[in-house]
Amino acid sequence: VQLQASGGGLVQAGGSLRISCAASGRTFSNSNMAWFRQAPGNEREFVASIGRTGKSTYYADSVKGRFTISRDNAKNTVYLQMNSLKPEDTAVYYCAADRGEGVYYAYKAYEYDYWGQGTQVTVSS
Repeated sequence: VQLQASGGGLVQAGGSLRISCAASGRTFSNSNMAWFRQAPGNEREFVASIGRTGKSTYYADSVKGRFTISRDNAKNTVYLQMNSLKPEDTAVYYCAADRGEGVYYAYKAYEYDYWGQGTQVTVSS
């Protein structure tokens, strides 16, 4: 499966941004999806995940209440709506998909099999 992330950019603190990840190459609705992020010098960290139907979601504590993950299986796309952005949210954001055998609350990078190329999100103070 191929994943293509887009929508990153520069935003001021307190602002909002929505990033997207388009999938192709396999049945998108069979996969749990997730967003991870990686800031310079840091390890890749879990942000949010969503189950196959979109009804179940799971968030890192650092983004809970500010970020919303969603998916549109008809468009083979997963979204991350980011509100009340903080400078510490600055990172490259990666989307990830599993082969469909995992759980929606998987938060370790090794639990996902396919990765997009990443999109840069920069939050200025």
